[in-house]
Amino acid sequence: MRHGVRGKNPLLRFAVVTALAATPLLTLVVAGEAAQMTPPLGPCSGDQCPGTWGPPHTGPFIGADASLNVFVGGDYLVRQNAAEVEGKIAVLGNLDINKVNGGAFNMGVVGVGSMVTPPSETDHVTVGGSVTIDASQDLPSKLLMGGYYTDGTGVHTVWGNLKYGTALTGTYDITPPGQPIKDPAGINEFKPLRQVIEDESACMAKQTATGTVFDDETTVTFTGDGTSARQVFNYDRSIGTNGGRRAIVFAGIPAGATVIVNMTGSDVTVNTSSGTGQAGDQLTELRPNLMWNFPTATDVTVTGDAQWQGSIMAGNAASTTTLANPGTNGRVYLAGNLTQTSATGTMTGTEIHNYPFNGDLPDCNESPSPSPSPSDSTSPSPSPSPSPSTSESPSPSPSGSGSPSPSPSPSPSGSTSPAPSPSGSTPQPTGSGSTPAGPPLPNTGGDSLVAPAAGAAAVLLGLGGAVIALARRARGRHSRPRRTAGRPGPARAPAVRRRRGVR
Repeated sequence: MRHGVRGKNPLLRFAVVTALAATPLLTLVVAGEAAQMTPPLGPCSGDQCPGTWGPPHTGPFIGADASLNVFVGGDYLVRQNAAEVEGKIAVLGNLDINKVNGGAFNMGVVGVGSMVTPPSETDHVTVGGSVTIDASQDLPSKLLMGGYYTDGTGVHTVWGNLKYGTALTGTYDITPPGQPIKDPAGINEFKPLRQVIEDESACMAKQTATGTVFDDETTVTFTGDGTSARQVFNYDRSIGTNGGRRAIVFAGIPAGATVIVNMTGSDVTVNTSSGTGQAGDQLTELRPNLMWNFPTATDVTVTGDAQWQGSIMAGNAASTTTLANPGTNGRVYLAGNLTQTSATGTMTGTEIHNYPFNGDLPDCNESPSPSPSPSDSTSPSPSPSPSPSTSESPSPSPSGSGSPSPSPSPSPSGSTSPAPSPSGSTPQPTGSGSTPAGPPLPNTGGDSLVAPAAGAAAVLLGLGGAVIALARRARGRHSRPRRTAGRPGPARAPAVRRRRGVR
């Protein structure tokens, strides 16, 4: 005699198998809930976002991004040999460009980068206070904005406006019809974002570590738990300040996981030799979902000789973040000040390139997370899953042209100047024929995997429940000459994709 469901009723057997099949799908739905930042923060937005994001190169343009690549809650200082900043930019305070040897500083459209520009016919740079461009040297500093590209149909313009709140002094070259516009209210739409960044940074800092950090005085290794969809590391010291630069390596990171590195402390430096931006580099693959968070620091310095990979968030409004490395590839979201400069005694032209952050961040609005564990922890615990949120605030759709060819060259407007040119410091630009590195890892499955999985799970569970009901009804009516099977109602997939906006 056989025991259990199998020997008694095939309908019950089918129901059990159906329910068991749905179990891993439900697990996937819970683990893969999407809580991306809402544009204009986080992912690329607009109708011209590229499918893949290649390594830093000189052209052609491959798309347009309406989200902010750089947000500065305080003042933005351009110093030494800083060369360019790509993408859409908002500065609540003042913008001050004073290069040690003078010369051009490109904003929005650049000579070397992802070649994803802000949309044409929009404000590429918005400053709440004044814009000051130093003219005291033999070769004055100059602000360059906009450019041209050519394709089979002719020459096309990529242009945008410089919007400022109080005063504009110095030399600038803005590709027409782009122009400087004095508008004290222009910054208002971006003001709430500083609080968003403060909150996001503080929330990440509360998460329990899922992995450990080890510095062997040559390499700093971040080892994850191999399973969590959100990998969290809490590290209470600098990287590479004692004994020179450090390499940075990650291990135990599942494909598509969001990686959060909380660098705690009041004065934090990262001095690294790791990062190329090229395909096949581990940090390039992690970049779309990698967030470096400085929640409490008053001074943050990123330096070294590498192309930094991953986005940067600093949540202290009283902080100053100094980028003194050749290239930063990722969003830069700061509640405080930004200084873009080059390392003392070098001629390196530092650059910020436009690459989105597609990762899923925790939500502390409804259920507080545990306090962070100390660095070098040996007992990692899984990170909490995000809480629900309902707000969504879409960003403006870009207008403008398609995706054509060579690198930008600003037009003469107000003053003559050459096309935007790279500083020469960006390692390994590959040109237009390069193979895009892109985000080879899925964006945590929030967009393409979770919703189908949820639907499939709901259908399977609905079908299983209906079959169980049929089986019980059949079992209770086995002596009757006729029986009628009930029809299961439609199963609705749970809404799992959440996006958070300004709170």
